[in-house]
Amino acid sequence: MPREKLLELGAERLTNEELVAILLRTGVKGKGVMEFSKELLNRYGSLTALLCADVREVMNVKGMGLAKAVLFKASLELGHRVFKEMSKKTRMKLDEPESVYYLCHDMTLLDRETVRVISLDTKLNYCGLNTVSVGILDSSLLHPREVFKPAISRTAAAIILVHNHPSGDPSPSKEDGNITNRIKEAGETLGIKLLDHIIVGKGSFFSFTAGRVFYTEVGDDFQRKGL
Repeated sequence: MPREKLLELGAERLTNEELVAILLRTGVKGKGVMEFSKELLNRYGSLTALLCADVREVMNVKGMGLAKAVLFKASLELGHRVFKEMSKKTRMKLDEPESVYYLCHDMTLLDRETVRVISLDTKLNYCGLNTVSVGILDSSLLHPREVFKPAISRTAAAIILVHNHPSGDPSPSKEDGNITNRIKEAGETLGIKLLDHIIVGKGSFFSFTAGRVFYTEVGDDFQRKGL
C-alpha cells in the first residue's frame, strides 16, 4: 500500500497516483483507492490542473466530499508555495525564458488574461512575483505604475512581464507589442530594466527578447524547439 511504501522507501519513490491515494485515504463504492486516484488524475490530466481547479469543482467528482477537496487544494497549494519559496531562497536565476515558463506554467490553465511581474536583482536572481492585472489586457488600462510598484518596493534592478493567452496561442498581438514598448520606456525612466515579456500559451510560450515561440513538453523531459 502507498503509506507503507512511503515509510519504507521514502515519498520521492512514490508515483503521483500513490501520493494522491494517500491523500484520498479511501476509495469509493466499487473502486479501490488506487483506481480512484488514477481516475482523478486522468480526469484533470495533471497535478497542475488539479492545483488550478476550484474546490467546488473538485467536489463535483463522485466520491470527493468537502473534506477531501479542501485537503487536496491545501496540499497542492503548499507544494506550489514551497517551490516559490525555494526559488527565492536559492536565488534562482531567471536569465532564460524557459526558467520563466517553469515558474509560471500554471498560467496555462487560467481562463482569463492575467499579468504577473517578476522582480529581479542586479544578478538577475528571483526577488518576487506579483499579479498586477486580471481581465482583458489593454495598454490603456495596464498602467506602468501598477507594473513597477512591486519592483520598486523590492528595490529590483529589472523585471520580467508575464501574461497568458487563454486561447492557447502565444503569438503576440499588436496590443501586446504596444504594452511591451510602453513598459520598457517607463522602466528606462525609472532605472528598472524590462528584461523580457513572456506570453504563456498551452505547451508553448513567446519571448519578446528572443523574438520567437518556444514549444515545451512539461514532464521529466523538457524540450525546446524554435519555429
